[in-house]
Amino acid sequence: MKKLKNLEKLLGVQFKNKDLLHQALTHRSYLNEHPDFHLPHNERLEFLGDAVLELIITKFLYHNFDKPEGVLTTLRSSLVNTESLSKTAHTLHLNTYMYLSKGETKSSSTRAKKVILANTFEALIGALYLDRGFRSTEKFIHQHVLPQLQTIIKHRLYRDAKSHFQQIVQGKFKITPHYKVLQQTGPDHNKKFIVGVYIDKKLIAQGRGKSKQEAEVSAAQNALKKKI
Repeated sequence: MKKLKNLEKLLGVQFKNKDLLHQALTHRSYLNEHPDFHLPHNERLEFLGDAVLELIITKFLYHNFDKPEGVLTTLRSSLVNTESLSKTAHTLHLNTYMYLSKGETKSSSTRAKKVILANTFEALIGALYLDRGFRSTEKFIHQHVLPQLQTIIKHRLYRDAKSHFQQIVQGKFKITPHYKVLQQTGPDHNKKFIVGVYIDKKLIAQGRGKSKQEAEVSAAQNALKKKI
């Protein structure tokens, strides 16, 4: 429990129920190696945290930006996508405190590690919401997630990659790029998608995400890095 106390100092939050924090850090793979572990894995907390995080971000954007729905949606996506959340989780050193199997720790690709980090952060939000309520969770998100918004706006990282890529392709080839799901894994509440973006029949790039939409955006972002 001393380990969790150190993490609470980093988070700036004291949990009343330490088991909630402990569970938020527990990946499914850890239970495969430790079947007698006294807590479940963090996927239910992740499910809750995802919804709480999106609500708090949406509330902030609605009250602070007089922009159309499409712009608000892209700003929100830029804040809650895997890349942004894994960055926030890494800043808080969650990777040091997570409970993973030895196999998962050794074999995970860089992308897979980012997904696990982002999922753990969402589970942490779920645990915080259950333990301390909405206001404390909102304060935490304002402190640790929203500071990225200034950089996102400054560097126009919220730009709709799909629309941008479509404009380039239509201007150059007079056709519209299309997307295809190449792989779909995981249970219904925690699916992972790999999507390809095509010009005619040619695969240009692939992207990954926790939804088809996120994977399509990732594919478009990767396509924009290539010469076509």
